[in-house]
Amino acid sequence: MYFLPKNKKFQAPSTSDEWHAVSNGFDRKWNFPKCCGALDGKHIRIQCPPCSNSNYFNYKGYFSTILFALVDANYKFMYVDIGKNGRVNDASIFRNCSLKKGIENGTIGFPRGSILVGDDAFPLSAYLLKPYSHHGLLTAAEIIFNYRLSRARRVVENAFGILVSRFRIFTRPIDLIPEKVDEIVKAACSLHNWLRETSPTTYFPFGCVDHEDLETGETIPGTWRNEISELESMQPSSSRNYTKNAASIRNAYKKYFMGPGAVEWQWKQLNRKK
Repeated sequence: MYFLPKNKKFQAPSTSDEWHAVSNGFDRKWNFPKCCGALDGKHIRIQCPPCSNSNYFNYKGYFSTILFALVDANYKFMYVDIGKNGRVNDASIFRNCSLKKGIENGTIGFPRGSILVGDDAFPLSAYLLKPYSHHGLLTAAEIIFNYRLSRARRVVENAFGILVSRFRIFTRPIDLIPEKVDEIVKAACSLHNWLRETSPTTYFPFGCVDHEDLETGETIPGTWRNEISELESMQPSSSRNYTKNAASIRNAYKKYFMGPGAVEWQWKQLNRKK
């Protein structure tokens, strides 16, 4: 199940120009060119559905349904897929979702050469970048790439955090059938976008999301992290299967961030890793 709100303010891009507008936001705010969104999935806690056996029982040891989302540079939901049971991982949801199909068959205007960013839960592909593996010793260039990708990807984690901290129903297991839970999540995502657009100072005050101290290179946690105990991520993917083309695209970004695309404060990350 996926949700594309009919209101134009909340609708996922469907033309090349609309995707370019999103990527301009990531380039301007997060210094990540040709990025058309940050992708992630989170568990929504629910009570055990009737006659569901262990279908909704996730690897963390509780029952859940999945909110899978693509977020823009301003923390707004562009695309959500809701309702997969908690046993499913991010890679599986993305593999079967309409967003992936739309990108690959060219029906949503996704620009050639553009990318999405995600975490270790996703497989690396020509249009989906993930960090270099933390297993083993990373080179300086790989550390910088992971830092730059993390800055761009953090918008989706913070969007989830704000959603849960503002809509307190998500802080406890929801005692409704999954279909009703789906409707609640849809409504909350729509309200989040509307409030982000119409009441930015009250719904989204300064400091509510993670931000950086550019003098020290440290990340200052958003206040939402003090308001909710945890926000479960999806299970990391164990897949190491990706094409040479996908690897070359990630390597090209790595070289760009070490050269013409470098920002002066990124070098502090190397000192922090020592």
